[in-house]
Order: sequence, then C-alpha cells, then structure tokens
Amino acid sequence: MARIGLTGLVVALAVTGCSDDGRDTTPPPVPVEVSALASSSVSVHVMWRADPSVAVFEVYRGDAKVLDVTGGRHMVDVGGLTPGTAYTFSVRAKDKAGNVSAASPQVPATTPSVVQGERVPPTAPGNLRGQARGKDGATLTWAAATDDVGVTAYDVWQAGVRVHSVAADRTTAVVTGLRPGTEYVFTVTARDAADNKSPASSPVTVVTEQGAGNGRNTAPTDLRAIPRTAADGTYVDLTWTPPDVDGVVASYEVYLDGRFLTTVQWGAAPPTETARYSLPLGDQRAVGHVLKIRGQLPDGTWGEFSADLTVTDAPPGAATPGGP
Repeated sequence: MARIGLTGLVVALAVTGCSDDGRDTTPPPVPVEVSALASSSVSVHVMWRADPSVAVFEVYRGDAKVLDVTGGRHMVDVGGLTPGTAYTFSVRAKDKAGNVSAASPQVPATTPSVVQGERVPPTAPGNLRGQARGKDGATLTWAAATDDVGVTAYDVWQAGVRVHSVAADRTTAVVTGLRPGTEYVFTVTARDAADNKSPASSPVTVVTEQGAGNGRNTAPTDLRAIPRTAADGTYVDLTWTPPDVDGVVASYEVYLDGRFLTTVQWGAAPPTETARYSLPLGDQRAVGHVLKIRGQLPDGTWGEFSADLTVTDAPPGAATPGGP
C-alpha cells in the first residue's frame, strides 16, 4: 500500500514496503514541526505534527525514551525535570504494524530557575479575542498576564482540554486541526516557573468557515446491537465503526430512547476499526429500545450521532461480541 505524508507526497510503495509474507514493513513518516517549550521549572511542553495514520508517538529526552503518546494527540508535558537545566527532545512515530520512524531532529529547551517561595499564581490573561483562520483553524490574541516573578508560558484550552501552549513573550496563538463550520469555545491560562496556574481568561467563541463536508461526516457507522440475558441481568452487545477523523476517538456517549445513558472510554489503545461494548440494562427488557451513539473527536468537540437503531431479537446462532 502507499503511505502519504503531510506534504501529500508518496514516500513508500507496496513493492518496497511489504515483506515476503505480505506484512507492512514501511515505517511512517518522521514527525515534523517538533517544538519544546519550558513551561515551568520542572516540565517541558513538546508539540509536533505527523501523519494521521500513526498509532503511537515515542517522545525522547536526549537518547532516552520517556513517554508514549497515543495517535491523535500531538503534544505532551515531560515532567520530573531539574530547574535551570538544558535538555533536548525528539519524537518518533509508530504505526499499527509496529514500524517505527526515524527520530525527528532534536530540539532544545532550558527549564527556568525557580525562585524560592514563589507561590503566587499569575493573573488571568485579559481581553481574549478570536477569529476563524479558514475552515480548519483559529487565531487567538490576549492581553499579557502579570506575576510577582514572571510568566513562563500561556496555555490554550478548548472543551476542558489543553490544545496549545506558547512562550511567555507571545500573546497570540494559532490553533489548527479544527473542523469546518464548527463552533469552538477557547480560554487561556498563564503559568509561572513554579508551575502556578492563573485563573482562566474570559471565554471566546470562534466559528470556523464552511468547507467541504462542513463537519458532518463525524458519526459512527454500522451500529449493531444483539441482546442477551446473563445471570446478572440483560445486556446489549454493541459494535460500530469509529468515524474517519484525523486521529483516534477514545470516548463515546450512548443514548437510550433519546436520553444520555452512559459514556464508554478507552485508554491507551482506542479501537480504530471495530469498536465493541456490552451495554448493561439491569432487569430491563432490551428489545424495543432505540440506541444511538456519538464520539468525542480529537479536537475536543462531540461528533454527529449515529443513525437510530431499534434493538430486535438476535438471529439464531448470532455471535455476541465482548466489551472492553
């Protein structure tokens, strides 16, 4: 199979990327745009961009691997560092077949020295403003926060998830990887060298421009349900295909008869092909209920709902998928 990098160029072909038994042996593209920001005296924020097919990112401090990050996430904090110390960081990509890319170029970061007794957090960044940057990005600007010693970094938050960080000398950020025609709410916080975090700024709402698809192709598909009875009650064994988005979907909401019922979450290895979950219904009868699900996308927003599915009796001899 061909593998496409971020530039759209074909970097490997099946004729050179498969073993004699047909296994994929082509490593994924090297992560690009790797940056490292010393966001406190004991941590460095590492960010990168990479091919969306990547399953795991390996983050290195010098020559030592320090973290594994699941695909779909393009940033991480490396903690446990020493104040006033110079470090280098790099990132490798690993695909589902276990092939690992070469390391990205190493990028430097020096943690600031911490002032003894620094306990006062910075003030909240002020006057946060935002505007769409085409159909898949947003530009944010704000007024600088103040601190008794000094601000070291600003963090951008969306839907309770940190999506970007910039150095203290910057009061603007560009957030990418958003969906067309979608509403996002952002806030910004400040940090100092002692890792004290400010209150959040006032929120700002940005609506990305309309584009191809307009963000509608985000629903799980092929939702199926097989009811069964066990010693501890009734279950509905669900399977579905995760939406095809830039990254993995690690959390889903399940609705029963139009009302939210439960959240299904996966940890380090969310399913990318077929998801399975056994939904407990207690002593309720399963047949006749209407189910639908939606996933939380890598940008923190919730995707569209799947088509409604009415639970019917399982056909004779049907297999019952297990759950996480």
